[in-house]
Amino acid sequence: MVRVIITVCLFMISMTTSQAREIAGVTLAEQIVREADNVELRLNGAGIRKKLFFKVYLASLYLPQPTSDIAEVTAADRPARVQMHILYSEIEKEKFVKGWNDGFSANLDAARLETVRERLDQFNAMFETLKAGDLINLDYSPGEGTRVTIKEVDKGVIPGGDFYQALLMVWLGDSPISQSLKQQLLGAD
Repeated sequence: MVRVIITVCLFMISMTTSQAREIAGVTLAEQIVREADNVELRLNGAGIRKKLFFKVYLASLYLPQPTSDIAEVTAADRPARVQMHILYSEIEKEKFVKGWNDGFSANLDAARLETVRERLDQFNAMFETLKAGDLINLDYSPGEGTRVTIKEVDKGVIPGGDFYQALLMVWLGDSPISQSLKQQLLGAD
């Protein structure tokens, strides 16, 4: 009987470990269900954004079906989430704004950048200075847009699938903020 109990306990432990992944001390669920719309998403990939020797944040990409096909990730109009766990002690709002602006400019041509400029400004205005442990969720829903949640506070929605696709380019475009993070988000690490 004791042997059966130990076997069952070991099996249950292995089941829970397969349902989560730990990176930089942060446990990421392999699968989530968004509360707002009850959409089930799976972890596509995750990695750390580093600048010089510092770990800035852990980014994770959740999709309905994992894929390493960049065209499928960036072109599909389907629910998705980019989640950012802040790892650095403090990141000022101005650094976020500069990072978003640089990422959009590096990956969009002038016409496309102009199309999303006003919404990028609206997006930037939602940010604030963040500290280690803070969480950002960028949830895309077709027909609605990108819902921005910072520290569990709903900051609002940026309309348009084109904005979300442009946002993904910061990490997955031709000039991503980090090639290694791009590969990790695509599950190709």
